[in-house]
Amino acid sequence: MRTWKEVRPDIYTAEEIRESDLRVAIIGELIKVRQEKNISQRELEQLSGVKQPIISRMESGETSPQLDTVLRLLAPLGKTLKIVPIEEHKTNKETKANYSQSTV
Repeated sequence: MRTWKEVRPDIYTAEEIRESDLRVAIIGELIKVRQEKNISQRELEQLSGVKQPIISRMESGETSPQLDTVLRLLAPLGKTLKIVPIEEHKTNKETKANYSQSTV
């Protein structure tokens, strides 16, 4: 039986896979930080102005958030996005480097 990693390229383009992986990484980091700070989705709603049902759908993968929504959620968590060259991103991913407190 083939693994998901083996089957995925047969179904999706390389670009779709990269976009999906990036989306999962960003949302995963958002969830991790929210939980580390012991902030509920409802509390994050109050801090960010993003409605709790939207936060829930984002965290469960039911919807892909717009950039402004992600930024509104990250700010009260003390995070932001950082744009890095693809080569740097690949190097960080391969070495499993941790991002600083100010970046996702």
